[in-house]
Amino acid sequence: MQTFPSLYKGMVNCFLQTLKTDGIMRGLYAGTIPALVANVAENSVLFAAYGGCQKVISNILELIKCKLQATREVQMETMKERSSVPTVRKEIGPWRLTSQILKEQGVKGLFTGLSSTIAREMPGYFFFFGGYEVTRTLLAKPNESRDDIGWQKTMVAGAVGGSVLWLVIFPADVVKSRIQVKNLKTPALTVMKDIIRNEGISSLYNGLKPTLIRTVPATATLFVTYEYTKKFMLNYFESS
Repeated sequence: MQTFPSLYKGMVNCFLQTLKTDGIMRGLYAGTIPALVANVAENSVLFAAYGGCQKVISNILELIKCKLQATREVQMETMKERSSVPTVRKEIGPWRLTSQILKEQGVKGLFTGLSSTIAREMPGYFFFFGGYEVTRTLLAKPNESRDDIGWQKTMVAGAVGGSVLWLVIFPADVVKSRIQVKNLKTPALTVMKDIIRNEGISSLYNGLKPTLIRTVPATATLFVTYEYTKKFMLNYFESS
């Protein structure tokens, strides 16, 4: 929806078309392996040198994820431009796609969209954790620590933090996806201006609804798991 907004009428239409054409694993879960590896890499590199190094690694994996997810749409767009009859979609996996990028574009092809990824993440994490901490503080009762607000309010704060994150950075994410999937060499700001001029500012939020539907339970679970695991470990080591 972010990269090819004219192909779908909305979230449900996109879901049904993907399910009907590509099925569950090849369609709805395309790019899952790179996404999981990116998550592991992100958390691992965090302890070594969080920041630029981590984004270099996760950008490569996110690039592969985005390309795998948009394989069918890219083929449709190519056939449309060539006025050709659509062919059967060729199966391609993460390793084959990576090899293809290296062969056609070289190592620099793996870093397509890196500046957009960094521009997205830096303010994103500020609003992510900021929204979470502010919400925890507001939900705490008078004379109550924000660490003692309970799991329900902690989940609410996590959901708010995740929602604020995507509301702020989603336009940058759309630009990043366009650059990565379409192999654009145009600067991110120019891509954003072109989207606004040709498609309207609302196109910078294509796909926001399913992203928020995914984010709310994910970040709510993330923070409540983190906070209670931290409490358990602190109590365990203090009592040892």
